[in-house]
Amino acid sequence: MASPITATLFTDPGCPFAYSFRPARARLRWRFGEQIEWRLVMIGLAEDASEYEEKGFTPAQLTVGLRDFERRWGMPFAYSLRPRVTATSPACRAVIAARLEDPALAERVLARLQVAYFTGRGMLDEPADLRRMLAELPGVDAERLVARIGSPEVREAYEAERRLARSAAGGPADAQDRTATDGERRRYTAPSVRFEARDGGHLEVGGLQPFAAYDTALANLDPTLERRPAPQDALEVLRSFPDGLTTAEVAAVLPASDLAEPDRDATLAQLAELAQRGEVVCEALGSDAVWRVSADEPRRPERRRRQARPASRQLQRA
Repeated sequence: MASPITATLFTDPGCPFAYSFRPARARLRWRFGEQIEWRLVMIGLAEDASEYEEKGFTPAQLTVGLRDFERRWGMPFAYSLRPRVTATSPACRAVIAARLEDPALAERVLARLQVAYFTGRGMLDEPADLRRMLAELPGVDAERLVARIGSPEVREAYEAERRLARSAAGGPADAQDRTATDGERRRYTAPSVRFEARDGGHLEVGGLQPFAAYDTALANLDPTLERRPAPQDALEVLRSFPDGLTTAEVAAVLPASDLAEPDRDATLAQLAELAQRGEVVCEALGSDAVWRVSADEPRRPERRRRQARPASRQLQRA
């Protein structure tokens, strides 16, 4: 059965805004699950590194700018200086090559490229670096995948997505000035999301916005969507994300109320305690870590949830 909502996510592996959307998206995936079918559209921010150079971007500027992203949204970064800026087109085409095999694989490839790029030193336009980034992803033939990025079918799909990403003129994202100029066209900025219901109704959230913007759009588009209650703890969160999450992503899912800000410090303390007990494993990642449920962790019985509306939800109605 088709999902009630299709979410078209305009994104790019080399965009720090798109990478910083991951905590909000983890919360959306927890809350709505398979009721939302995510569709990735690669923007293709730069075909060649010279495009960034002509705009005056330097590796030093980009490295310094990442500090602000980590302070505001919490995703981990590495701050080593790269030798040059990088184009993003080859990495975008790697995601598309994966999607031609399996949409779920494309999600995993995008996540891996984002993490590997922003917490490492690899370049998104170097085939050898792309192979190294993807080699550690279970179930992925990195050699074959990267070899396909220049194939006619991948290039054709990529060009179609670039055109779609550059069709934002006159739309809601453009009205909010959350688009960018690309020649004579207005393109969506990452991570713009277009939510569409089965009856054809749709709403856009342009660029990176507070979580409430996405949640409000969905509530207006389809108020019948079921909303999964907040998790009991970090371990319950990680059980729903077998590929693992960063501290910021877990922290984004945990709050019982949308009125509460995610507490990354408290979440880190909870995750560290779970790791000490052997229930989760911790993989160092740039300035933070990825946390996963331990293979040896016994599944504990779920505690019965109260049928009544949680107190935090009741307070919102007062």
